[in-house]
Amino acid sequence: MAKENQETESEIINEAGTTSAISVDNEEKNLISQPQKILSSSNLIKDFESEQLKKQLPEIYVGDTVKVGVKITEGNKERVQPYEGVVIAKRHGGINQTITVRRIFQGIGVERVFMLHSPQVASLKVERRGKVRRAKLFYLRDRVGKATRVKQRFDR
Repeated sequence: MAKENQETESEIINEAGTTSAISVDNEEKNLISQPQKILSSSNLIKDFESEQLKKQLPEIYVGDTVKVGVKITEGNKERVQPYEGVVIAKRHGGINQTITVRRIFQGIGVERVFMLHSPQVASLKVERRGKVRRAKLFYLRDRVGKATRVKQRFDR
């Protein structure tokens, strides 16, 4: 089936007051009516970043106790090692979003920063919700023992 190109004529009045006839194909008319996406470098970057974002991430708040599954490569083997601790800080947004997790290992405080959308983070699970009144819990660094506990929140 051959498509027939129908031409339509329309009159356009210029600022000078003269009238000119313009013929437009129906296919071109459809292309003009739809807004085309401008391919700029910032739009390309945004599209790429939105494709790389992980879809299934739980809501994480500061004060939560989380278990992060970290991919570790040893030689040609790859395994997932859990890292459990309290979220003391959240930073950035989008693909650069990070959380700082603090845990006590053999009596020494250890903090790690995880990029949430990184392929190194295999899994992320919230073990317990924390009830805090600060955006950053850096004061936990100075505390020892039972003073580092965070109250549990039951409403989220």
